[in-house]
Amino acid sequence: MSDCCAVTPSANTANIQAAASAPTCPSCRDEGRAVEHRTMLQMLKPDRFARLGTREFRFCQTPTCPIIYYSTDGEVAFSADDLRVKVGLKMQDDPSAQVCYCFGYTEGMIADELRATGWTVIPQKITELIKTGMCACEARNPAGVCCLGQVNKAVKRLSEEGKASTEASLAQAHDCCSR
Repeated sequence: MSDCCAVTPSANTANIQAAASAPTCPSCRDEGRAVEHRTMLQMLKPDRFARLGTREFRFCQTPTCPIIYYSTDGEVAFSADDLRVKVGLKMQDDPSAQVCYCFGYTEGMIADELRATGWTVIPQKITELIKTGMCACEARNPAGVCCLGQVNKAVKRLSEEGKASTEASLAQAHDCCSR
């Protein structure tokens, strides 16, 4: 059972987060999030393993940056072509982009539910599943942490986009009648 989604971070997570002066992404200069070696092994295509060595890696959280992982020594970087999975954070305009790697929820699923009902219960479903001990985010999520924060960000962004689209449609409809 995983404790990656627990309210209190595990000792291992605390050690990762306490890393000294964090190197930045060579492309966007984001101070990425440290990831465990086992996360890298889960995400990378097997023929890329040799490039890992004993280096420490960070996950670049900038959605528009092509780099997903970079080594703290500045010697190695991995992009989407090096991974077994698509990284939803880097594909925000793709409805098939996963936002929850343990339970398979995508941006498209969230957007569909928002359009159909005006709200989504996906974060609550994920929370319920986490409580049953069914998550494995540290291994399945490319960022190596609980996906719920990213899911909530996607819900907020998609909700705002939906509201803006609805308001634009209403304004256009109103405008056509005022002529």
